[in-house]
Amino acid sequence: MSIAAHRARVEDCVHVRNGPRVQPFGSAEEAWLWTMAALTARREGARYSANKGLVSRPCDPDDVVKCLDGLYRQRRIDLAHARVLRVWGERQMAPSPAVAVERHDQRLWVEALGRLEWPLRVKGIVV
Repeated sequence: MSIAAHRARVEDCVHVRNGPRVQPFGSAEEAWLWTMAALTARREGARYSANKGLVSRPCDPDDVVKCLDGLYRQRRIDLAHARVLRVWGERQMAPSPAVAVERHDQRLWVEALGRLEWPLRVKGIVV
């Protein structure tokens, strides 16, 4: 499948916002931590309203989750990756390679975010 065809298919699934104040994320990690903060707030009862924050983002939190789900369905990540992303995303920090008990999680964190980076770039969520 060509890149143009893939981009057209992706744009059908995700509503990427464009505009003068839209600020894409600098990395997949930044996008993931923002997503987890938004999902945690939603779970605790906050109502999500698009573009109501200090910085307007090019997507909804669910769009990042859809990218992760696509990787899982393609078997590019597994449940261990998803668990590490959820646990450390809720903590709003990455696991530290300097802490012995976090080294395995840090390896899975880096693998998962490395694989998530490209789909987010294609969709314009990450620059």
